[in-house]
Amino acid sequence: MAGKILITGSAGFIGGYVVQEFLDNGWDVIGVDNYSKYGELTKTYDSHPKYRFVRTDVKNVGLLTELLEECDHLIAGAAMIGGISYFHEFAYDLIAENERIIAATFDAAINAFKQHRLQKITVLSSSMVFESTTEYPTPEGAELRSPPPLSTYGFQKLACEYFARGALQQYKLPYTIVRPFNCVGVGEQRALSDREVLSGDVKLAMSHVVPDLIQKIVKGQDPLHILGDGNQVRHYTYGGDLARGIRIAVEHPDALNEDFNISTRESTTVLELAEIIWKKLRPETPFRYVSDEPFEYDVQKRVPDVSKAKQVLGYEATTSLDAILDEVIPWVAEQVKLGTI
Repeated sequence: MAGKILITGSAGFIGGYVVQEFLDNGWDVIGVDNYSKYGELTKTYDSHPKYRFVRTDVKNVGLLTELLEECDHLIAGAAMIGGISYFHEFAYDLIAENERIIAATFDAAINAFKQHRLQKITVLSSSMVFESTTEYPTPEGAELRSPPPLSTYGFQKLACEYFARGALQQYKLPYTIVRPFNCVGVGEQRALSDREVLSGDVKLAMSHVVPDLIQKIVKGQDPLHILGDGNQVRHYTYGGDLARGIRIAVEHPDALNEDFNISTRESTTVLELAEIIWKKLRPETPFRYVSDEPFEYDVQKRVPDVSKAKQVLGYEATTSLDAILDEVIPWVAEQVKLGTI
């Protein structure tokens, strides 16, 4: 189905996987980013003949509309995003700036759909729309019958989904909503806006559990500091698997005006994850840990129902946690040496 697609937030962590996935499958890609999170950086595909990068603020509706004149599809991935500490540090900015970003993106998409060849917008939402759910595993639709998310980030991500439904209702703009769950991979560094958040004697890297645990163990922390009791349940999904799911959701005709949880089906507690990483890095040392005070928005369970993606799209995340860690651990360890995490 390859055509031309515009991807906002293309220089981000998930964006890097998504751009590569579309290029690998024959698409022409326009990437848009303003480097606000990590600063200026290079990607392996920057010189790819089918890739064009435009450095601009996605809130520039005029330029975004102009870029979309030649595009068949749009992925709305740009957003302020970070780990748990980020939800507290930037509680207002997250909702205010992300509302501006999504409104500008939809304004441009509506214009391009009415006047040019844009076929659909694919919105990258978040598992945080299910922040207040009590349904496990959590199916698509639970966000409509659960209490609203408590964090401003989760609430705004839910608003993104309402933007999609509103644009369909009023302007007939087709959409697909994709909800990633705990993306893990290489390429994520310390953000420019990070403040010092200590876990024991180690500064956290964006309060994302996998890089934080790895760097603490690499730096010799013993006992290992864990936020909360370690019984938080997560589904750690490989970035490459997530990108493949996003591409399939863009391409599949049955994804039109639908929403999908894109995730591994494997549940892992934070304590289980910590012990697995510990044994890979320090196999001769007994695993010991202590519990630190958790953050307010440290959701205890994120357990997606992934059956809809399999039934409708034929999609499954296939990379095991063990395989993910074998790739990510050496990368994070090297970044610790380089001082980027």
